[in-house]
Amino acid sequence: MGLSFCFLTAFSLLLFHITNAHLASPLHQLCHAGERSALLQFKERLTINKEASAHRSAHAKFASWNLEEEDRDCCSWDGVKCNEDTGHVIKLNLTSSCIYGSINSSSSLFHLRHLEWLSLADNNFNYSKIPSEIMNLSRLSHLNLYNSSISGQIPSEIYQLSMLKDLILSYNYLSGKVSSSLGNLTKLVNLYLSFNHRLSGELPATIEGLASLNLLDADGCSFSGQVPSLGNLTKLKCLELSQNNFSSPPSASFSWIAKQTELSWLALANINLIGEFPSWLMNLTQLTYINFDLNQLTGPIPNWLANLNRLTILSLKSNQLRGYLPSQIGSLTQLTALDLSCNQFQGPVPSSISELKRLEYLDLHSNNLSGNVYIEELLPKLKSLIVLFLSANNLSLITRNTVNIRLQNKFVFLGLASCNLKEFPDFLNNQDQLELLDLSANKIPGKIPGWLLNVTTGNLQFVNLSYNLITGFDRGSVVLPWTHLVTLDLRSNKLQGPLPIPPESTIHYLVSNNLLTGKLAPWLCNLNSLRVLDLSHNFLSGVLPQCLSNSSYLLSILNLQSNTFHGSIPEIFKNATNLKMIDLSHNLLQGRIPRSLANCTMLEFLDLGNNQIADLFPSWLGTLPELKVLMLQSNRFHGEIGEPDTGFVFPKLRIIDLSHNRFSGKLPSKYFQCWNAIKVANKSQLKYMQDQPGQSLNYILPSSSAYIFDYSLQYIYAYSITMVNKGIEMNYGKVSNFLTGIILSNNKLIGKIPTSISELKGLNCLNLSGNNLLGHIPSSLGNLTVLESLDLSNNNLSGEIPRQLAELTSLAVFDVSDNNLTGQIPQGKQFNTFENSSFEGNPGLCGKPLSRNCEISESSQKEDQDSETPFEFGWKIVLTGYASGLIVGVVIGQTFTTRINAWFAKTLGMRVQGRRRKRGRRN
Repeated sequence: MGLSFCFLTAFSLLLFHITNAHLASPLHQLCHAGERSALLQFKERLTINKEASAHRSAHAKFASWNLEEEDRDCCSWDGVKCNEDTGHVIKLNLTSSCIYGSINSSSSLFHLRHLEWLSLADNNFNYSKIPSEIMNLSRLSHLNLYNSSISGQIPSEIYQLSMLKDLILSYNYLSGKVSSSLGNLTKLVNLYLSFNHRLSGELPATIEGLASLNLLDADGCSFSGQVPSLGNLTKLKCLELSQNNFSSPPSASFSWIAKQTELSWLALANINLIGEFPSWLMNLTQLTYINFDLNQLTGPIPNWLANLNRLTILSLKSNQLRGYLPSQIGSLTQLTALDLSCNQFQGPVPSSISELKRLEYLDLHSNNLSGNVYIEELLPKLKSLIVLFLSANNLSLITRNTVNIRLQNKFVFLGLASCNLKEFPDFLNNQDQLELLDLSANKIPGKIPGWLLNVTTGNLQFVNLSYNLITGFDRGSVVLPWTHLVTLDLRSNKLQGPLPIPPESTIHYLVSNNLLTGKLAPWLCNLNSLRVLDLSHNFLSGVLPQCLSNSSYLLSILNLQSNTFHGSIPEIFKNATNLKMIDLSHNLLQGRIPRSLANCTMLEFLDLGNNQIADLFPSWLGTLPELKVLMLQSNRFHGEIGEPDTGFVFPKLRIIDLSHNRFSGKLPSKYFQCWNAIKVANKSQLKYMQDQPGQSLNYILPSSSAYIFDYSLQYIYAYSITMVNKGIEMNYGKVSNFLTGIILSNNKLIGKIPTSISELKGLNCLNLSGNNLLGHIPSSLGNLTVLESLDLSNNNLSGEIPRQLAELTSLAVFDVSDNNLTGQIPQGKQFNTFENSSFEGNPGLCGKPLSRNCEISESSQKEDQDSETPFEFGWKIVLTGYASGLIVGVVIGQTFTTRINAWFAKTLGMRVQGRRRKRGRRN
């Protein structure tokens, strides 16, 4: 919801009072020489720096502080006020004075013992701690250190300033606990602790003794434990406890708030609040603001909420609220902002919303709302509405008659994604104030009309037209006119021709999955602010220009996969220290891997697969501390993989695919010992490898400059990979943190399978097929308890299949075909699910599922009589084995049809990209 209104309102009044206070020379007494000297010493130990203050009205008040004859009276200095009778300095207002430097215990500031009012807000004191000498200013009633870059703990001496009425410490770097001695400040009216992220521990229960308290702002700290009962604070008008780490309090535990009948502002956002919508709100009829965002509230919105008819802002986004939106919501006629987004509401948008004549901000996105929304009925009544989000519901926006309606609305943010639009809405033709336009995931065909390009030229920053049927631009030129553009998302359309040319302000440029052609033009190298560049899945050609290095400094995502780029990869990564993801796969690139990649110290994901790169194994990439995925499959890499020079290489590597190359020599046993990230099974919450690029837009309600909404435009950019498993090329649309894999198939590797692989207890997928490996299958592979896919086919392995593998209850795919294995196939558990194809091509194997029976010796027959066979119990526990297998990866909305059993396909969520390879060893 942005900055705390509690803070903004009271602080604004405070500044107003200070600014308008007469700071002129007193009529009767000049300032005292000692206090003048103290002020000058205070000035001399500090410097003036325009960057030290953020407020646009900031100026150096020290400029008037000097000893020239006409200025010797310090009571006339800017920011200084004296008592007219005694001449003592009683108020010092240095708010936004461009002050930079440090304050310590020797500061002459603490010699001003008559001070009653002190504001050092909006300056930079370089992480100074609040000196204990603050206690010398015992007459202080107002202390304002807002946004002054102070740090450390709140000194105990502050709690001795018994005259304090206003204590403002917000937006600093304070840490530690707030002492119970806070209860000593019995005259306190306003207490601001907000956005000191390191303030921790429990809020002291002694706050309840501050009977005069009107305002408590602890937003954005790290307070924990239980929230103390503050029911005795009957004068409280503003309570802001959002964004803390309280212990999942049930909403009923705040029932004491019902006693605070003067409360007008209540914010309990993002504090793990659970339970139904709180009934104790029912009688708080003075409330003008409610913010319960980002909690776990459940149930419907009660009808009695309409009784809180003074509400101007109601924000309940990102909870688990459900049911129909009550028609009584139309009774809240004072509302200027309503945010019910990211819940589970269903049914139609109530027509009574059109009664909210003052509404400026309406956000209903990401619910289950359905039905038609008629623009010609809604917007003409909501004449003040300038922010509207209806995206990600099941709504159909009907705009058929808007061409004849002259709307007064001048939208700033407009989100109509997934609204079943089949054309660009007519009412956009006069929206020249738009900063954000999201029409993604609709059914809009054809070209972007010229009138839309013209009308939105001046302010538009964020454009999302992805997942439509757009073919191009109505005007001939592809130069986009949006001069302040930051994000352009045209993914998954039918765009043809060359790349559209954005302005140099562009940060996110996404045009993947289109029909774009041509070469990369020089203008691309001038996008110096670029952070995301996604040109993947088009028909772009030519070589990668060297000048891309110009735009690589801030770049975090570079995705050029599935085009027809050729030539070598230029050395463009020298300054690319922010790159997290590089995907150049499925092109025609040649030559060596550029050594400048070693500078990409933030790199997590590198996919160069399916090109024509001819190089040795890039062991030098092992120094990259964040690299998790390395995909080099289907190239012309050669030589031995070798062994690492040290024991600390590829420390976070989880997936490596070197398949379909020309690597020779033995398996890299010492590398296996280094890959620590695969040694432990991941038991954390399911997450995906992704970046969250984005931007924030601030929206200030015109009705009150104190109401600020921070609208985050962060979106999830998920990494995807194509990986060979059991001879099948599979596309993982999202890469989960559970997925680990070593794919070395279809090379010329020789020797035995090293036992060091068994140390990788977090390994999910192991594919060594299509090589010339010898020897036995190590029984220690039975230690890989989360292994789900094991492919050793098309080698020269001999001996028996270790019975320990039958204990791998997560194993869903197993292939040892086309080897020289002998003996009985283990029975029971997962092995009862594997088909003939997993074992064929081994003349010496016998037993189910093969038709070849084994000869049973007398000893083994007696052993079978003494104990039940694994086969008898195998099917009793095979379902357990299925259920216990870790999820390897998830792909939403994709299907998978192949001979792999249905369970594995469902678990992996993979999609077939190719066919099972023809059997046969590589020589």
